[in-house]
Amino acid sequence: MVLFIFHLSFALPNRAIFNYHFIKAMNTLSFKTKSANDAYVKRDWYIVDATNLTVGRMSARIAAILRGKNKPYYTPHTDCGDNIIVINAEKVVFTGNKLNDKEYQTYSGYPGGQKGETAKDLLKRRPEVVIERAVKGMLPKNRLGRAMYKKLFVYAGAEHPHAAQKPQSLTF
Repeated sequence: MVLFIFHLSFALPNRAIFNYHFIKAMNTLSFKTKSANDAYVKRDWYIVDATNLTVGRMSARIAAILRGKNKPYYTPHTDCGDNIIVINAEKVVFTGNKLNDKEYQTYSGYPGGQKGETAKDLLKRRPEVVIERAVKGMLPKNRLGRAMYKKLFVYAGAEHPHAAQKPQSLTF
């Protein structure tokens, strides 16, 4: 508790000076901003069914939850996010003609080691990689982003090994 003292002086036409003192108490807790740290953060588990969801829109929402932007104590320099399980990754949808036109590039680091694969082929071969790469591209590119990315679990089918965490259903 901090006391503020206000002083007010004024003069009347007969040159008498009046002094008034006002004392106002203010609570200092309202001036302190709390920053979240690892001890303060509570992590929940969510499960997302990716059936008939657009890849980019779903990934943007998942990335925001992984960062912790859905929490009132979000702090940019702290990992405040929740754990997310994505099931049925093979049933995601692309808008427009992206299924045939979008190309995923990989590079081995050797001359002639660059390979490209369309979204249609990658979705057939490894459907979880499509969502993982989309979400990873929306997270910070530093060690904090890598820590956030580790809380994402993507599975091609409906089965997942995280039943013990009792994930809550998340719908978009």
